Amino acid sequence: MNNRLKKFTILFGDFVFLYLALYLALSLRYFSLPTAATWQDHFFPFTAIFFGWIIIFYISGLYDLKAAVNGSEFIRKITQSLLVAALLSVIFFYASPGMGIAPKTNLIIFIFIYGIIFILWRRACNWLLKSRLPKTNLAFAGLNRQSRELIAYLIKKPHLGYEVKFIVEEKNSADANQAGQNMAETANKQGYQFTFPPIIRISELKNMAEKNKISALIFSENPRESGELRTALFSCLPLNIKYQSLANFYEQLTGKVPVEAISEMWFLENMNEGKKSGFDLFKRAYDIILSLAILVITLPFWPLIAIIIKIQSRGPVFIRMSRSGKNGNEFRMLKFRSMRENDNDRSPTVEDDPRVTGFGGFMRKTRLDEIPQAINILKGEMSFVGPRPERPELVALLEKQIPFYRERTLVKPGATGWDQISGQYHSPSYEDSLKKLQYDLFYIKNRSIYLDLSIILKTVATVVSRGGR
Repeated sequence: MNNRLKKFTILFGDFVFLYLALYLALSLRYFSLPTAATWQDHFFPFTAIFFGWIIIFYISGLYDLKAAVNGSEFIRKITQSLLVAALLSVIFFYASPGMGIAPKTNLIIFIFIYGIIFILWRRACNWLLKSRLPKTNLAFAGLNRQSRELIAYLIKKPHLGYEVKFIVEEKNSADANQAGQNMAETANKQGYQFTFPPIIRISELKNMAEKNKISALIFSENPRESGELRTALFSCLPLNIKYQSLANFYEQLTGKVPVEAISEMWFLENMNEGKKSGFDLFKRAYDIILSLAILVITLPFWPLIAIIIKIQSRGPVFIRMSRSGKNGNEFRMLKFRSMRENDNDRSPTVEDDPRVTGFGGFMRKTRLDEIPQAINILKGEMSFVGPRPERPELVALLEKQIPFYRERTLVKPGATGWDQISGQYHSPSYEDSLKKLQYDLFYIKNRSIYLDLSIILKTVATVVSRGGR
């Protein structure tokens, strides 16, 4: 079962159980099966809130197979999602007095029943994904840092539905086995079992692939560089094995592009900007509409925000920061000032930064300090969604250290982005900048209306649930 089918099955089950919970709630409320008229009265209003519930589940990450693990985090996400959905349902019915029904008791009973059903249903899904559904058998050709990272990732997350059966290594098999042993020891210390897949020779490929019913083989290296590997792969054609590059499989699985596994050809093959011209036009249109709406709604509050900023510390209301925009063109990004000016060396912020004022901390957690960026978006210097803009001096430094770092400026920078909803905080350090670039390149390659909407919705959830820095 592929991942899309798994997600669709979970989504379909959520809808089925929503309607089942409604039917059971009506039956319990009236101590009999609901009549056709009663069901019809409730069907359409509740259908409206069901779609709202599904959206809330989505932005909470409940359709992310990578997170489909039973545990405290899973329970926290479900509980939080159900509480938000229940609150919005109450608001929906009380804000619609002309609807014809005011299902106070029915809604409470429904929420209680569905909460129980939903938790049991999702726990069962997670258990099936991890333990009972058939796995896709994989093999890797070549072993490097990225493939070792990916193999460890798959072993640690069995619910993704993959099982690595073996690794084909043309040379340095002793080194590969030692690397696998080191990974197993590290994993065991971290509290989970890890058995590194066996290393085989190229001559064994066909027999092992047939024996282990391999469905896909992932290339860590270019097979064109090895005549022996090409011959072995050719002999495997009758086995109907799917061949896939490490870069594409890594991207599909993690939502990141492995920078160290790509070359200039990757950009030539994947960055055909002419195909994105229609999307870019639409994106500019919604940037203008949304930025105008934000300015109209928030402008009456700007004087109050300015007064509080001035009361808390001396200095300007706004700060204008130099940032690298599209194709490296510099612009001045606007924000409400959230830090004290005294002894401020403009270095990157850290956790519990003493320079941040009390009101500045509140603005950062609620993203109020970023509202003036609507002006940058209106001017066309930024977009709502895109890689976050960096300081020009940091870009100049990092592009010397990290391959393809400058390519993140192929599109306009954004107020939020794919990296910002990853659930990880990335500092300006080399290691974190490399991770951030992997998310940014994924967005640049795959940007679409659907992905932008997904990022905006999840950004709202991130602000509400975790705050910011």
